[in-house]
Amino acid sequence: MLIAVPKEIFSGEQRVAATPTTVRRFVKKGFEVWVESDAGLAANITNSALEAAGAKIISDTTRLYGNAEIIIKVQHPSFNKGLDKHEIDIMKSGAVLIALLQPLTAIKTIEQLTAKNISAFSLELIPRITRAQQMDVLSSMSSLAGYKAVLLAAAALGKIFPMMTTAAGTLHPAKILILGAGVAGLQAIATAKRLGAVVEAFDTRPAVKEQVESLGATFVSLELNADEGEAASGYAKVLSEAAHQKEVALIHERAVQADVIITTALIPGKKAPVLITNEMLKAMKKGAVVVDMAAEQGGNCAQSEAGKEVDIEGVTIIGAVNLAATIPEHASQMFANNMFNFIKHLCPDLTCKIDQNDEITLGSLVTHAGQIVNEVVKSAHEALKVPEE
Repeated sequence: MLIAVPKEIFSGEQRVAATPTTVRRFVKKGFEVWVESDAGLAANITNSALEAAGAKIISDTTRLYGNAEIIIKVQHPSFNKGLDKHEIDIMKSGAVLIALLQPLTAIKTIEQLTAKNISAFSLELIPRITRAQQMDVLSSMSSLAGYKAVLLAAAALGKIFPMMTTAAGTLHPAKILILGAGVAGLQAIATAKRLGAVVEAFDTRPAVKEQVESLGATFVSLELNADEGEAASGYAKVLSEAAHQKEVALIHERAVQADVIITTALIPGKKAPVLITNEMLKAMKKGAVVVDMAAEQGGNCAQSEAGKEVDIEGVTIIGAVNLAATIPEHASQMFANNMFNFIKHLCPDLTCKIDQNDEITLGSLVTHAGQIVNEVVKSAHEALKVPEE
């Protein structure tokens, strides 16, 4: 069975879906692996290293896609300007595609995959269960993103993070507020603490209090009903308007004291909730820094712009985009390991078994046999479609 690893063409993407280690594992299991020439260069992975691991290096993109039975990518397929064709158009009908598909919002991409009869798996949708932990790409990438967000904040802040006592006087530690204590938020806490900052974290889910405090941060809690802040999936969910107003008021109290705020609040398939309002920005310290990790989904900060750094009321706002891709070597290593474990689950004997009775397979499968088969994706697409006049 042939696995193809294309070079990523999505703007700013430096990761690759396979490494020499995972290529070697695939080959040992009996797969044939083709990798597009220079696919790993941005992650410091050479063609020769991949060849030595057993991959065949292919320069012809059309040939790579056209022969592949399984295509593994980081980003969702997009238009290839060099070929003047969409990547989906050069895939073989009936192939299996595994990538980060952004299926809840990418209507056109999902429709194209359906029309081409591609069995497409979206790694974002892998259920968060114990059996799937080794395949959890979102957790892997979020951890790296949380780390990098703190480094961006430290570089932009006009003071150092740790307390320092010198002959010239004592420098007080920076105060960091982290909004959201998921994987990214927890890694941000750990990184900020390692750099010596005083850290507090806010989350609507009381269950994360112990994790926050275990990392040495103070947990800022909001009094909510037991099931109001957390969905059954473990993710945060949309709050009622009354609860959201209480949330904003609490964050305002902490924000005006912070030197750095890192926001990580995301709700799958929804616009990111605005947690840093214009009023807060006006009241914050001059020189403070906000790193908005939800910028691509509208932003947790009212004035953030995806991919840009702006100054509002003397506060630097960094609209962080695809931070994991800025650490391509380790991000590729983690992504590729997650991908290998997913394929090992999906294709235990060199045949892809699309068993829709299996929780992991069903949860991540988006399109199959010319249909959108994922009910969550199907509902999201129906909601996004504009009614015909």
